[in-house]
Amino acid sequence: MSRLANKVAIITGGASGIGKKMSHIFVEQGATVIAADINEAALKEVSEHENIQGIKLDVSNEEDWKNLVDKVEQEHGRIDILINNAGVTSEKAIQDVDYKDWEFLNKINGFGAMMGLKYVGAAMAKNKQGSIVNLSSVTAQVGMGLNSYSASKGTVRAISKAAATEYGRSGVRVNAVFPGVIATPMTEGLESSSEQLEQINALTPLGRLGQPEEVANAILFLASDEASYITGAELAIDGGYSAM
Repeated sequence: MSRLANKVAIITGGASGIGKKMSHIFVEQGATVIAADINEAALKEVSEHENIQGIKLDVSNEEDWKNLVDKVEQEHGRIDILINNAGVTSEKAIQDVDYKDWEFLNKINGFGAMMGLKYVGAAMAKNKQGSIVNLSSVTAQVGMGLNSYSASKGTVRAISKAAATEYGRSGVRVNAVFPGVIATPMTEGLESSSEQLEQINALTPLGRLGQPEEVANAILFLASDEASYITGAELAIDGGYSAM
């Protein structure tokens, strides 16, 4: 069964990590995917796959978002799905954070997601349909010491709720997912440290890191019409970490 047959999906950060896995799974499920990413080398690679169109996007640049939406609407006629996945991380403690750190994390993680909601959400509302899934983080729900990062992902959590109420009557659904520690290039440092890895696994009821496809498959459900009566929801994909 093609769960996203004939859907047009934008996935930010869609050329690497969780985003790349989503791009491939969405295509397998019948979607045409626009992998929007700032990494040109990764975009070139992912664009070699049939039905994945790589487009350069700096999520913190409002003009880039305007141009992306215009281009996709002109070429495909509509946008059915947006996955706000692009993000950066930092492990700086509170005493080490300065304004530049704060601005960098919140500009990409928070403002980037907001611009997706603004421009893609408006395009969807015009067509009275659409599904948006925002990637927050387990750090927005529990204390993990990732301060600027936690704040930026807390922003994503809050604006997801707000957008769900604002866009709901226009037929646009907005949900948020909260991944735990997932085995991606962003977490390679953790995997190379057996001590850190053991600590994380000990605090996770399922006792291991998550895999990109496990996040992608959960997002696939929320993006699909199977979740047609779900909006404003929060789904933890963290192996039970936030339940501890």
